[in-house]
Amino acid sequence: MRQLSDHNPEMGGSSSKTSIAARPRSTAILLVMMLASLLLAAMLGVAVGAVSIPPRAVLELIMTRLQFLPLDTSYPDKFSTIIFSIRMPRVVLMAITGATLAAAGATYQGLFRNPLADPYLVGVAAGAGLGATLTITSRLPQTSLGLQTVPLGAFLGGIFSVGAVIIIARAGRTTPITTILLAGVAIGSFATAFTTFLMLRSPDGLWRAFNWMLGGYAGGGWKPIRVILPYFITGSIILQINARTLNVLQLGEEQAQQLGIHIERVKFTLLGAATLMTAASVAFGGLIGFVGLIVPHILRLLSGPDYRRLVPLSFIGGGSLMIVCDLLARTVIAPQEVPVGIVTALAGTPFFIFLLRRIKRSVF
Repeated sequence: MRQLSDHNPEMGGSSSKTSIAARPRSTAILLVMMLASLLLAAMLGVAVGAVSIPPRAVLELIMTRLQFLPLDTSYPDKFSTIIFSIRMPRVVLMAITGATLAAAGATYQGLFRNPLADPYLVGVAAGAGLGATLTITSRLPQTSLGLQTVPLGAFLGGIFSVGAVIIIARAGRTTPITTILLAGVAIGSFATAFTTFLMLRSPDGLWRAFNWMLGGYAGGGWKPIRVILPYFITGSIILQINARTLNVLQLGEEQAQQLGIHIERVKFTLLGAATLMTAASVAFGGLIGFVGLIVPHILRLLSGPDYRRLVPLSFIGGGSLMIVCDLLARTVIAPQEVPVGIVTALAGTPFFIFLLRRIKRSVF
């Protein structure tokens, strides 16, 4: 393994000593720039809205809440309410959702060795949409087990769909990647068709289900974040621990197995972690496309294909992108709010086409 790392540190990238030596420094600069972008996006997300709040006021009120500054009564009480009860929970939720989708996208692309893979490839999106639509059209109570019923149904639907994909794709003691993809397409198509049938049969819940599937934010304060956070933290740790293994998998399953990688265990570990994170995030944020596809592509061009760098950078980049897209969604035609999934699709589609036309060589 040491020999592999010394001779091919980028797993298919440039092998020149100059680029290898420069990479850590360039990665550190990129990391600092992205962290600054994330903080700037978060500040704008909290400060900008129907009621504009000066950035200085935002900073001072946050510092006061953290008890770093004495209590300041010079700002209106509504500023604190807007910041800590409305905008900050939304910004944090969007950041976690974007970070999850981007990191899961990078993981799926490495696991499947497919640059077009995204978090929804194995049926998470279709299953979550079916679960949410079932709860809406069944007219269940608005809350269940202390949570909103729609997010709970979406989470369970996404998990069950991926479970069905794994069961179908299982062949003896192995789970071929190609079979997983085909099973994901089949289960996704079935779930999408059944979702459409339910929406047509229940016109009363049509708009609510449609809005959720486009990424409509339903609010909820800090409770959704407390629900998502355990999945997010656990999944993040698992993905980062296995980042080096993702590098080895780019050589092919047979060579990775010869180097001591337990292929089936790695597949289930990475697939399970990325799926749980994605299901928990989309349960509250709705179905949001292109984030898990575009962000890893951009960062792979900027930082190289090493997943030890790509995964953490994807967390930061995805969070920043989602905060900005959500800010546009609620301000571009204010006071009306656009589902954030529409914004990501409008921004992501032309950019992805641009990438496909400009990139002549694969970066994998």
